[in-house]
This record gives sequence, structure tokens and C-alpha cells, in this order.
Amino acid sequence: MSGRFQDQVAIVTGAVGGIGSAIVEGFLAEGGRVGLVDFNSQAGQAFEKELRKHGHQVAFVHADVAHYDQCQAAYDRITSELGAATILVNNVGISPKTDGRALKVWEMPPGEWDNVVSVNLNSVFYMTHLATPHMVKQRQGRVINMSSVAGKAYCDIVAAHYAATKAGLIGLTRHWAAELGEYNVTVNALAPGRISTPLLKSVPKAINDAVAQVTALRRLGTPEEVADACLFFASDQARFVTGQVLDVAGGWLMT
Repeated sequence: MSGRFQDQVAIVTGAVGGIGSAIVEGFLAEGGRVGLVDFNSQAGQAFEKELRKHGHQVAFVHADVAHYDQCQAAYDRITSELGAATILVNNVGISPKTDGRALKVWEMPPGEWDNVVSVNLNSVFYMTHLATPHMVKQRQGRVINMSSVAGKAYCDIVAAHYAATKAGLIGLTRHWAAELGEYNVTVNALAPGRISTPLLKSVPKAINDAVAQVTALRRLGTPEEVADACLFFASDQARFVTGQVLDVAGGWLMT
């Protein structure tokens, strides 16, 4: 164990499965304590139990992060159990499909648009609003937002709500980096490409194979590869890096 995050508390949203779980495990492997926030209560409790069995200090909270009151309850419970957090990873994200297909603007129900904006974008404001007062006071903090290459370039695999929210996260990242820099709080974003996660199960295999063929490295990424980049931004190695968006996409789209 290198201990890069020894005695530090991180909060990860969308912490159960795929990229979120890989990020959680990465922090724990390097000495951190981690608060897990996720909508999947059953899977979250099982993940928490498994991690605790291995001696890790974790706290899982079931929450629908589309609602501020649930974000506040999750933040309060995690920090009361684990201590104040100096790392926040806004990882949660949804990308609804209908029959495996992203809906066009004229097909999309307004309710679906509202839900994606609430989960993918509003939750990031809510959690960052809650976490940054302590970071500012301590003059220490890391905020990492999970954007996407689809927020930087047109991608017909996803719908407009996903692209818009991921582009919005890039704007938030740069603005908050400027706001928080004088307090020694960095804000950066990751822009993954096609990553082998449960989210891809809603997409036909042929689509993912086609993406791999036009990716420079000729494959999809892994959750662990995204987690590695996330841990870099969260670590002291990135102490002079802020307001940046790092593609973790294997050369897909070259944004």
C-alpha cells in the first residue's frame, strides 16, 4: 500500500458497479476511507459488507442524488461516520436508451430529459455545494467530475440529454477551478470513452465492437483505467493541476 490517501476521506457518487466501484477500491487500496453513495440499495449494502470484511473503513448511503435533501442526508451521514471529506468524486451518471437506442429530440419525453439533467448535472452541484465549505476552510480539497468524450464531440450512441449534461460538467469544472483555486482546492474532470461497464449492456454488442475498431488502441477501456486517472487527480501528484479535462478514451474521437 502506497498510502497516497492515508487518513483522507473521499466521497464517491454512483459508487456501486463499474467505474464507481473501481474508484472506491482504488482509494481504499491506498489507505483512504470512502463514503459510497448510490441508488442501488441492495448492491450497495452488499458492496459495503464485502469491503468491511477486508478491513476497509467505508460507509454506504442509499440516495437518489437527483434530490438535494437526499444528497445532504448522505453527506451528513458519511462525514459523521468517517470524518470530513477532502475528496469528492462526482461519478454518478445515467444514459437512458429505448430498445437499445438513444432517442432523438422529437422523440424524447420531457420527463426523461428532466431526470437525466437532475442526476447527471444537478447532483454534481448539490454534492459540491455540500463538500466545499470544509475544503475551503481547511484549504485542502479535490473535486473530480465525471464528464465524457460525448460532452466534447458529437456521439450518436448517446442522446442529447447525456451530451448536454457532460458538456455542462466541463463548464462547471473550469468555473469552480477558478473560484476555488485560491483556497488550494482543485477541480478537474475525466472524459472517458467507451468503458466496459454495466451501463454498456443496454447497447448492442455490434455498436461497442464498431467503437473499438475506430479507437486508436482498438479496444474498450476498463473501469480500473478510469480509476487510475481519477486517483491521479485526487492525489498530491496533481497538486498544480486544476480546471483540466482528461480524456481516458484510448484515442477514440481524439477530443
